[in-house]
Amino acid sequence: MSFQPVVPLGGIAGWRFLERTQASQQASFEKGAELQRDIAYFQEKIGGIGSAADLVADRRLLKVALGAFGLEGEIDKKAFIRKIMDEGTTDPAALANRMTDKSWYKLAEAFGFGDAGGAKTGDVGFAAKIVAAYKTRAFEVAVGDADNNMRLAMNFRREIAELAQGEGGSWYSLLGSKPLREVVEKAFGLPTAFGQIDIDQQREILRDKASALFGSDSLAVFQDAANVEKVINRFLARAQIEEGVSSTSPGAAALTLLQSMNDSGSQGLLNLLASRR
Repeated sequence: MSFQPVVPLGGIAGWRFLERTQASQQASFEKGAELQRDIAYFQEKIGGIGSAADLVADRRLLKVALGAFGLEGEIDKKAFIRKIMDEGTTDPAALANRMTDKSWYKLAEAFGFGDAGGAKTGDVGFAAKIVAAYKTRAFEVAVGDADNNMRLAMNFRREIAELAQGEGGSWYSLLGSKPLREVVEKAFGLPTAFGQIDIDQQREILRDKASALFGSDSLAVFQDAANVEKVINRFLARAQIEEGVSSTSPGAAALTLLQSMNDSGSQGLLNLLASRR
């Protein structure tokens, strides 16, 4: 039986536990037989793949390729995947450039099938780069099986820093990522109907919320790890509150533990709880 990540508590207490144990848990997870077989197969075969058609024809290779970009749930959309990759990223009209979710752009760019330079699958280090991303994402998926809020938090920590530093990073890019916007919307206390308003209005509201919280409305505030952690803490706190905290629930145990922790995360949760009374 393969190792399954352990998240014994929800909320910020669970996040603190996961942060402390992530390295050891991920090392154990990566020793799993199925994961090792997938990786070995990808490393052996990917160098001989020269087109999107070849890739989508091999489900085992496609599983790793999509998983590395968080697109594992799209594996049955073979015609769509092939079109994305065949058109590449250099033409502004290419499908990858028109997708709201930029994970598709990253996939097409990484493999290069539709771009001027052609397939990158045989490049030195290509397989290792995709495998590293796949292992990271696969571990997050496994964590999500125990607590999906933790998966969202891990994804946010990894993705938002990259988005904030990238040249194309913007609030629109964040809004185009369902996992990122789910964290930010909850952290900022926005209603479920937020996603139904005009996209420009959504952007302005996020900028206003960021300015109030961080003193700047720029996405660059997330280049600061402390700001990223602040959003994660608020997201997990609100998620725990929404799920309900009874005297016998795991959430209650988490709150008891937090009261003995001398850190800003626990204080933030207690402040949020007080504000909701």
